[in-house]
Amino acid sequence: MMRRLIILLLILLAFAIPFFVTSRFYLHILIMCFIWGMAASSMNLIMGYTGQVNLAHGAFFGIGAYAAGLLMLKLGLNFWPALILACIITVALGFFIGILALRTKGSYFAIGTLCFNVIVTVIIDSWEELTEGARGLLGIPRPDPIPLPFGGQIAFTSMPSYYYLVLVFLLLTLLVIYRIVHSMMGRSFLAIRGNEELAESIGIHGMRTKVLSFLISTALAGVAGVLYASYIGFLSPEISDYHVTFEFLIFCLIGGLGTLGGPLIGAFLLTVASELLHGVAVPRLVAYGFLLIIIIIFFRGGIMGGAQMLWLKVSGKGGR
Repeated sequence: MMRRLIILLLILLAFAIPFFVTSRFYLHILIMCFIWGMAASSMNLIMGYTGQVNLAHGAFFGIGAYAAGLLMLKLGLNFWPALILACIITVALGFFIGILALRTKGSYFAIGTLCFNVIVTVIIDSWEELTEGARGLLGIPRPDPIPLPFGGQIAFTSMPSYYYLVLVFLLLTLLVIYRIVHSMMGRSFLAIRGNEELAESIGIHGMRTKVLSFLISTALAGVAGVLYASYIGFLSPEISDYHVTFEFLIFCLIGGLGTLGGPLIGAFLLTVASELLHGVAVPRLVAYGFLLIIIIIFFRGGIMGGAQMLWLKVSGKGGR
């Protein structure tokens, strides 16, 4: 009951923020936190709940972003059909890669997906006739207005309006992951994470379950990529680079793998820290690495894992 009340208060606070925060800079930081939180949460589904270290997640984020950008700029589609088609393209490529890569296990799967991530970045950088290469895609439009049934429309031209759009997508992403994790499908994911051979011995189809988790994860990453492309309005090959994958991974590790709120906390904490360190001589990844070492030493389950352990100790349940 207390947990649900806290979640409700946090959601109400998130919706109320634009009424009190008018700075475009702070709203920009929050929008980026939401987008990175969506991407990290989708990575957490395949890695934290299914136990498969997918190091191509940044590639699927970039594929969704580029697919939507190209559909809007080259074919003249508006945002909403482009969003759907970009997700379909991302899932189709995810299915092809998943069928191949998920036949391997452990470090072989991680290395295979990392190689795919590098290949995607090279293709985006080299295929100048389609992607504009290093010049990047410029002028990606914002979402088209949503007409209301009784007249008027919801436009996404202002920062607060886009803030609410991304917030709604973030909440939908978390809701989808929550419902999946607390379903029979989610229990199958957890069984695969715990012991794939044992899970198969009780009737769980290992390959089918891993591919399903992989596809859902890539679809959600594609949605986050589309929102990023439309918000920033510009894409370059670096957005699909493996460095982006490792940033998502760090978000998950610092916040807590296998927890619903962990990747979101990691994304918020490190995005804010990155903005605060903007212009400081310390490279961002060095700061990330330093923070990651501290978390691993003192909170092996990430921030959420440490908070859960502290709660058990305070409530007297830790010794039971």
